[in-house]
Amino acid sequence: MEQFKGLRRQSDGGTNSSTGPDDSIIATPQLSRRKRFWNSFKKSTQKLRRSKSREKLKKDKENGRLARSSPNIAIVDSSPRQPRPKFPHAQRNIDFEDEGVPETPKRENNDAGYHDRCFSDPGMPPSKDSSSSPRSSRTRQLTRMASQEQSLGSSFDSGDASHVTTELTNGRESEVDSGITVVESTEATALRQRQNIFRQHPFFQLEINLKEGRDLVIRDSCGTSDPYVKFKMNGKQCYKSRIVYKNLNPKWDEKFTIPVEDAFTPVQVKVYDYDRGMTDDAMGSAEMDLTQLEPGVSSEMKLLLSDKSGKTSEYMGYLLLECTIKPKSQDEKEQYFKKSMRLSDQAKKMKQQIWSSVVTIVLVEGRNLLPMDDNGLSDPYIKFRLGNEKYKSKFKTKTLTPRWLEQFDLHMFDDQTSMLEVSCWDHDVAGKDDFMGRAIVDLSSLDREVTHTLDTVLEDGAGIVKILLTISGTAGGETISDLVNYKPNPREREEVVCKYGLLKSFKGLKDIGYLQVKVFQAQNLLAADLGGKSDPFCVLELVNSRLQTQTEYKTLNPEWGKVFTFNVKDIHSVLEVTVYDEDRDKKAEFLGKVAIPILRVKNGEKKWYTLKDKKLMTRAKGAIQLQLDFIYNHVKAAVRTVNPREEKYMQPEPKFKISIMKRNIDRVSKIVEAGVESGKFLGSCFSWESKPRSATAFAVFLVICLTVELYMIPIVLLILFTKGYIVTCIKQDTPQYKEYYDEELDEEDEEKDNKKKEEKKSFKEKLQAVQDVCLQVQEHMDMIASMGERVKNTFNWTVPWLSTLAVIALGVGVIILYYIPLRYLIMAWGINKFTKKLRAPNAIPNNELVDFLSRVPSDKELIMFRELRPDSTIVTGKKKRQ
Repeated sequence: MEQFKGLRRQSDGGTNSSTGPDDSIIATPQLSRRKRFWNSFKKSTQKLRRSKSREKLKKDKENGRLARSSPNIAIVDSSPRQPRPKFPHAQRNIDFEDEGVPETPKRENNDAGYHDRCFSDPGMPPSKDSSSSPRSSRTRQLTRMASQEQSLGSSFDSGDASHVTTELTNGRESEVDSGITVVESTEATALRQRQNIFRQHPFFQLEINLKEGRDLVIRDSCGTSDPYVKFKMNGKQCYKSRIVYKNLNPKWDEKFTIPVEDAFTPVQVKVYDYDRGMTDDAMGSAEMDLTQLEPGVSSEMKLLLSDKSGKTSEYMGYLLLECTIKPKSQDEKEQYFKKSMRLSDQAKKMKQQIWSSVVTIVLVEGRNLLPMDDNGLSDPYIKFRLGNEKYKSKFKTKTLTPRWLEQFDLHMFDDQTSMLEVSCWDHDVAGKDDFMGRAIVDLSSLDREVTHTLDTVLEDGAGIVKILLTISGTAGGETISDLVNYKPNPREREEVVCKYGLLKSFKGLKDIGYLQVKVFQAQNLLAADLGGKSDPFCVLELVNSRLQTQTEYKTLNPEWGKVFTFNVKDIHSVLEVTVYDEDRDKKAEFLGKVAIPILRVKNGEKKWYTLKDKKLMTRAKGAIQLQLDFIYNHVKAAVRTVNPREEKYMQPEPKFKISIMKRNIDRVSKIVEAGVESGKFLGSCFSWESKPRSATAFAVFLVICLTVELYMIPIVLLILFTKGYIVTCIKQDTPQYKEYYDEELDEEDEEKDNKKKEEKKSFKEKLQAVQDVCLQVQEHMDMIASMGERVKNTFNWTVPWLSTLAVIALGVGVIILYYIPLRYLIMAWGINKFTKKLRAPNAIPNNELVDFLSRVPSDKELIMFRELRPDSTIVTGKKKRQ
């Protein structure tokens, strides 16, 4: 194509041939089109330049703001610029002069990238060595105009104007300069330091506190979800949280530990919605970058949940966590994995105890629960969850104040959470059970080897659940209850004796005494497993306080070596020591039991106790070695004696049995016979069957009527106590107990036969009402018989401490009746009874005499508390030394 094809000279015949250059150049259509294009091209260039200036100013402001907020960002005027892509036409040093734009002064500190900006910035010289003026630059450009016009004209004629525009646009985008420079970032430095630490250590432990979730998505038709969280690493599940029902803002507050070998592998966090009988719905997931954590420092994390499958891009909420990653050495890594392998082997072989402690829960009652049914009542039951272990109580129908009286044993592990979840539910026959409320108990804040009475308050005012909680069964020599760590200190015992001395009788009336029990060992236990061995552990109960030893596996002669202490609230309590066999199905098997009234304890005596059966009537196989030390305050004990006894929550439920009914009838008959014999004696005196006896009785009657005073009545009772004491000193045995014991043996055999027959009866349900009535009669007869036996045993000095207390009380009564008129005594008694509720609104109505007699054992209890001689096969300490 010819150069400048559209330019031609035209001369008019009537005009001068020497016209100006502008008049001699006539615009052809091609030339006009090129001019229009150049004009639009210059305008576009100016517009781009102005846009670039505005963007640069905007970025300068933004960088200034960042520099003020972040110390690692600073504005630098002469910052090195990134090389920009060069346009094909820009490489030919094409420059367009703009008359309206002032010339930009030359920079003193030009860099290598400035020569590429001549196309976008005509005021800047193409090279820092260029010293020519704008006019000389214009002259050079005009001399090269022909060659430039040729190439550009060919492009425009071919319609390829978009090529230049595209190149220019791309050049602008790549040419935008931020105007800032990022100096060595402290965050980047810290990140490199953390990465170096992560590379230096071969093993880490990641401690996570899963706090709560916020704004989770809805997955159930009721507009809520039942979320729980799974933590995975390298495709393996490390932890699974509990389920929080019907909540889009759940609070877990669960702490756990994850072993980490590669800190550069992220932890996958997935949230699911629990569905019964169906596949759980995904609620979002996130990843934890462990390299963002500062080693050894607790950090708060907010994980935004999203759908990794890409099915939805909706906002799915977030999780709040508190994480701490702790570096460990190679030795600690090997020790950790050896322990893990050992625990795994123990779980398979059951050779050693794999749990750290046992959490014993006695579910007592609930108060002020929410009504969930249409009748304004509920059918509540309780769920307990500790780690992966769950238990569920029975439901009580139509009540807001249920009383369960159930016991549960859960196990604690070192690497699992210590948060106990207590949730209350309403049982529905048809449909899903209704959630009523829940509470969280932090077991790490509770003392070990102590029974705690907790009134757990359910969330949102859903009510109160009363439980008794004990953490015991700790294993290993590092525990404070281990005899290896126990060193007797005489000074400490003197302090305890001083604490319960007479001078402090009126300080803390409820703290009556201190009982220390050392559990050494047991021998010749019953073999409960198929291999001829047992996995025995020992449980100690003092009313509602319950402590437990660790389990010794595969042995019939366990050595526990534990020391426990109890706070005694009633000196007439009975210490029950029971030995169980631990089974894999979580149901402990009974091996033997012994009941020890703590008033019979001989302090510091190391003694073997023969085990008995569940009813404490017959001998069981084996014996247990104990040492007890009991210190108490006599004044506090006397005050507590005439107050109601502490209720023991866990007692076997009474059942109607014909053999028990017969036994109670015989017991009542003996008391009635004693009264009948007394009546016959008086009748014989009145009928003068024996004249000397009747004459003597008549003379005594006249003397009593003439001389008796009110204060003499206690003296008569004192005479009876004196007689009983003398008889007790002369005659130590009570043969009637042995007969009673032999009768019990026959009755147990009869009970077993009756039980088999009752199981075969199909109409047992129809007789339930009759059995309930008979059960009430049976229990009332037992109460009457026991009361008569307690009165008899009081005068027989069966419990010397109680008989002594009665003698002292009667002596004081004699003095009071001698000096104070009877009317004043009756008035004082009435004032006390009428004003007791006003003085103590929560006081329990009681009868002091009945409370006193309740501490005296009946004949049946005397048999249960009787000590049996250890078997000859038991190796005592004396034989061991020989």
